[in-house]
Amino acid sequence: MYIEQGYKGNIGLWKYFIIPVCFIGFMGLNYVATVTSPVSVEDALQQMIEQFGSNLVLIFLLLPLAVGLIVVLGWTFLVHQQSITSLTTSRKKIDWKRIFFAFGLWGGLTILLTLIDIYFSPDSYVLNFNMSKFIPLAIIAILLIPLQTSFEEYLFRGHMMQGLGLLVKNRWVPLVVTSVLFGLMHIANPEVEKLGYGIMVYYIGTGFFLGILTLMDEGLELALGFHAANNLITALLVTADWTAFQTDSIYRDISEPILGWDALIPVFVFFPILLFFFAKKYKWTNWKDKLFGTVLTKEEFVAKNDSESLLA
Repeated sequence: MYIEQGYKGNIGLWKYFIIPVCFIGFMGLNYVATVTSPVSVEDALQQMIEQFGSNLVLIFLLLPLAVGLIVVLGWTFLVHQQSITSLTTSRKKIDWKRIFFAFGLWGGLTILLTLIDIYFSPDSYVLNFNMSKFIPLAIIAILLIPLQTSFEEYLFRGHMMQGLGLLVKNRWVPLVVTSVLFGLMHIANPEVEKLGYGIMVYYIGTGFFLGILTLMDEGLELALGFHAANNLITALLVTADWTAFQTDSIYRDISEPILGWDALIPVFVFFPILLFFFAKKYKWTNWKDKLFGTVLTKEEFVAKNDSESLLA
């Protein structure tokens, strides 16, 4: 009963919408500024990198989101008076094994799939490794990227999913809304400018995958691990001139970017396989109720927890 964990705070549904509305408003303004600017996002990033260096630009991009994580967690603890544990999971304590397992699984698969692509398409990549540049990148990325990805998970799959679920009293509405908004958050990325709006299928599809992970596993742990691995490994392993993270990574992708099946395969092949694997490992059942069922009222939630305490 992950969504119902929100009842453990000082409930007041208005408290759930202050941060999301502010963040979405900021993203909207950023998008308007992007599409109305005479300079493309790619060119603007290149100018910043030439002026400040790629590592400092990466800090500029990541630091506001890292601060955002502190804001979301602080708001939860101080305003909601809700524990961080109940924002994270329905379990009695945060399951770090789940986080590290999801991180290791997707991180390993990402490295393997990237190396396979490099092997079969060697003309699309150049070795970009420079130890003196890579070590500072690794330090920045390891420190800040997990904070950036955790902010997005705690905001969309935590704060917003619990708030919407308690408001509408079902699970499918928060799943759909948070997944679509998560995808739209990336609409100002240089990848969208370069590849077109079709790439939004990947971003929104990833949002649905992470939302299903959260609802089926009744906690954020798997989503936290997956998301951190996805962004961190990508930043360290491969960069390109048209991506949001332009870093001193090990390889540089020099191929002409086109929107092809490679953007859809993760959503329609890898993510379903991962869901099947996680379902077997963690013995998920009752998919219909967990994804489309109703959310308990506070009275029902309290009564259920009281009865479970008596049985224990």
